[in-house]
Amino acid sequence: MRRTLAASLLAIALSACAANNGAPLASAPPAPQASPAPQPAPLSELVSRVDIPYEKFVLANGLTVLVHTDRKSPIVGVTTYYRVGSKHEPKGRTGFAHLFEHLMFGGSENVPNFDVPLEGAGSTPTNGSTWYDRTNYVETVPTGAVNLALFMESDRMGHLLGAVTQDKLDKQRGVVKNEKRQGDNEPYGLVEYAIGDGLFPVGHPYRHATIGSMADLDAASLSDVRSWFTGNYAPNNVVLALSGDIDAATARPLVEKWFGDIPRGPAVAKVEAGPVTLPAPVKREMTDQVPLTRIYRVWSGPGMADPDSLSLDLGMKVLGGLASSRLDNELVRAKALAVSVSANVLQFEQTSFLQVQMDVKPGVERAAAEAALDAEIARLMQQGPSQDELRRAATTAVSGQIFALEQVGGFSGKGAQLAEGELYAGDPAQFKKDLNRIAALTSAEVQSAMQRWMSRPVFALAVTPGERTEKGENMGGWGDEATSPPPKPDARKPAPKLKAGPKREFPPVDAVGNLDFPKAERAVLSNGIPVVLARRSGTPTVLVNLSFDAGYAADALDSPGTQRLLFDVLEEGTETRDATQIAEDQERLGAQISTGTGIDSSTVMLAALAPNLAPSLDLLADIVRRPAFRETDVKRARDQQLAAIAQANASPSALASRTLSPILFGPAHPYGEPADGLGDVKSVSALTPAALRVAQAKWLRPDNVTITVVGDVTMEQLKPLLEASLGTWAAPLSPRAVKSLDAAVPAPQPRIVLIDRPGSPQSVIVAGRVLPFTGRQQGMEALDLANEVLGNNFLSRLNLDLREDKGWSYGVRSAVRSPKGPRSLVVSAPVQSDKTGAAIAAIRAQMAGFPNKRGVDATEFARATDGNIRGLPNRYETNGQVLGALVSNQLLGRPDDYQATLPTRYRAIDRKAIDDAARAHLQPDGLVIVVVGDRKSVEPQLKGLGLPVELLSPVDSGQTTGE
Repeated sequence: MRRTLAASLLAIALSACAANNGAPLASAPPAPQASPAPQPAPLSELVSRVDIPYEKFVLANGLTVLVHTDRKSPIVGVTTYYRVGSKHEPKGRTGFAHLFEHLMFGGSENVPNFDVPLEGAGSTPTNGSTWYDRTNYVETVPTGAVNLALFMESDRMGHLLGAVTQDKLDKQRGVVKNEKRQGDNEPYGLVEYAIGDGLFPVGHPYRHATIGSMADLDAASLSDVRSWFTGNYAPNNVVLALSGDIDAATARPLVEKWFGDIPRGPAVAKVEAGPVTLPAPVKREMTDQVPLTRIYRVWSGPGMADPDSLSLDLGMKVLGGLASSRLDNELVRAKALAVSVSANVLQFEQTSFLQVQMDVKPGVERAAAEAALDAEIARLMQQGPSQDELRRAATTAVSGQIFALEQVGGFSGKGAQLAEGELYAGDPAQFKKDLNRIAALTSAEVQSAMQRWMSRPVFALAVTPGERTEKGENMGGWGDEATSPPPKPDARKPAPKLKAGPKREFPPVDAVGNLDFPKAERAVLSNGIPVVLARRSGTPTVLVNLSFDAGYAADALDSPGTQRLLFDVLEEGTETRDATQIAEDQERLGAQISTGTGIDSSTVMLAALAPNLAPSLDLLADIVRRPAFRETDVKRARDQQLAAIAQANASPSALASRTLSPILFGPAHPYGEPADGLGDVKSVSALTPAALRVAQAKWLRPDNVTITVVGDVTMEQLKPLLEASLGTWAAPLSPRAVKSLDAAVPAPQPRIVLIDRPGSPQSVIVAGRVLPFTGRQQGMEALDLANEVLGNNFLSRLNLDLREDKGWSYGVRSAVRSPKGPRSLVVSAPVQSDKTGAAIAAIRAQMAGFPNKRGVDATEFARATDGNIRGLPNRYETNGQVLGALVSNQLLGRPDDYQATLPTRYRAIDRKAIDDAARAHLQPDGLVIVVVGDRKSVEPQLKGLGLPVELLSPVDSGQTTGE
């Protein structure tokens, strides 16, 4: 049993000395007095900070190339956008654009596997995505590997089809079908299909889901692959963006060399796909295995180029996108009808989805909640937003763009922003025009746009708790399957062999220099708080992290879920601000303050714009130093945490994860809590303001925190600001609490724990074992590299076996967790339901065979060592990545320059060391395997695996009880 009485007992013992700026703890704090609004930098100044200079050239074959130079790190983002997406799919072939994206990674005529050479060269990430309007591929590579990346992108653009076989098509079809099952299996997983069906008529290009229907995926043939490729994947339909440590003079001859001989093809056919006005309101009811009733209000809206698109984006932010939104203030805070609300615009080239969402609070009459929701939407359309609301929404949008400037590649970096501007607007700098337009919008313009689009008939969807009566496998397609059956599968229809093109040789990869990891400076505030700073001036942003030595492991000294609630409540009100004022002040500053609870530490994080750092720190200090813990605020946050527990227990992946940690560590160890730190219903329901003040006195204090800062600020500038905001914060008289991380861990009892989730198309497998050392034990890099070979990499043995070879899963992963206390090995694998037993056997066989049947081979070794070394600049590109490294170093007792020493450490590791680490720590012996799936289908498959099966039922804590 957890010590659930500890909080109330300690409340008596510590009430006299638990500091809250000297205020007595027994009485409730007064209502907040108005706090002066912080004075931010002008919005025009912030907009001027957003810029991505570029050069553009077009090859004779129509390939458009954009080049942006950023020398801050020796890396280049290679971003390729094809002007084709799911809206271009014909009837009977839904999901094909996405399936083809998967095939593009399966190898071309001169590149057997697209990921192997790139990851060996240090690329992170190597990925792709598909949506309605486009398909994109991204990789960020060391400067010396740009030649390789361009060769490979050109090979799959111009030399693909000769390498696409029936076997590859069948395997990737299996992967995509499991990706669909994985999404469908989650709570509310069928909503996307319902919204498309509700908004658009049959045949509309935005109606069917990008993932498509199972019947259409089954029907895809090699002939379809060839037709799709030749009709859409020509260079004249492509935008290639190169961003980072490169310039146009260097890029042009390389692009000409690799892409210049690829012939122009037909232009992607345009489709008619505008917004649709429903003739009358449409309502749809769905039941699902969900804990809360969720209400949707959705309209189709204008495309990106429409003058109303930006007005609607700001209007929806004011309605439900900001923390201070109208819906939050009215439905969550004032009337307590909902536990969460949101409003947003999903913007696409030819239309958009204007979506409002509300999770009804348990015990609230649904009709009353819906009426209040509709009234707030109507009120904003009638009144329009205030100028202050608009300014806060605009500042939030501009701030997001400034933070995005840190990343040269990836799905949201500078290369993607340039490419999307060119693709959709014919102007790579469209983002700049949009920001200037956002800054100039008036309340009347926003109100007019909302009235124009949201006064039209609405699609109203409600998802209520119950048995799921619809199946995802029958959804996502064209929409007329009931009257027009899907085509018969012709996936095995033979296609004539193609002659491969001329042989092309891999270019060499240049050497990579040493990692330039920023030097950490240290200082101590007058009250003893240590400060660590890594200065980086690439963007005018600053991250400030307050890390308290607590985490959900601290709940062993309180009650489960205490830390999560304690830190969530911080933003609900201080002695001078309520939750709305806190949210508004952040939005005015373009800042974001967030809290989090990990296993070992609880954090308060500030992401600030450098010009607004001083007032942002003042706001941070008010939240951390003067929380009010008003009864109404605590109740609201408590209700939200209880809703989060219910949501987690309804999600098969979250439930499996919540179940494993208590089994591995047991009730006597601080790590024996559900791994999300949410706690359980009983303990969280009992938490009061008094209990939180007791926890505050033990953990939220200046002698229990380290401040880590990364960004555009010097120590000379930073320290006075921290002294003014946090330097006078005095510790309470009570001693700091100490967690017992060396507490006993139960002896492993290998078994399969089966939790029944009827009707699940997938099973979630999560297996784990506690390892015999802690995260602070040094010299364990060989184990980390061995785990990369086993499961912590797309090209790992587990993933290649179950995903790429067998097609049973969308992805399998292993992790060697590195907390301050005992480390643990965890393997996670969502697999199709009928392959659950076989998947467990395959996972155990792969683990047992490494290295006993097959030691690390030369390719795996090079990827794990040299590939990791080459990829280090990518992994510490952003301020957030550097901050995470510094905080991790502090937690695990590593030197500040640990990341800079990794090349030397990796080069000292040989293949024998990796094999030895796998043999000692990555074997399947002692694993507890949790399976969440359909018992009727799964249980018979578990016989013969040689492990006892324990049938358990989920309870509200996420832990389990015997059946």
